[in-house]
Amino acid sequence: MRSKRRTHAAIAAVVIGTIILALSTSVGQNRRNYDVEAQVYTTPEYRTDASRAIDAYERVMERYMDATEQGFAGIGADLGAVAARLEAIDARLAKLDERLERIERHLGILPPPPPMPDPNAPLPPAPAPLSSPAPRRYGGQ
Repeated sequence: MRSKRRTHAAIAAVVIGTIILALSTSVGQNRRNYDVEAQVYTTPEYRTDASRAIDAYERVMERYMDATEQGFAGIGADLGAVAARLEAIDARLAKLDERLERIERHLGILPPPPPMPDPNAPLPPAPAPLSSPAPRRYGGQ
């Protein structure tokens, strides 16, 4: 009898387990689509001290470049004015030279002789030879 009870209890446990298993899987069978709400949380960008220093350095360099460009533009304008002034001075000196030459001819003054070369001046470099000799090879060749 005891073995029949155990057998019946085992069969009953298997049947109850099968029913529970069937019910648990069949409850959600008609629902195939699942709605998932995605919430994206944004956080502000975290800036390190190094990135702030790099940004400050870039701003300083841009200011230096702007100041340099403005300085070069001013120098260019100044050079144009200086060049025009030098051209005017050169033209006036040429007129004075012609006038002085006419005065000297009228008075009969001889032009000065060309200046003598300075004996202490360094000699000009010698011109390079047009063709160089072939290099010598040592060691039996």
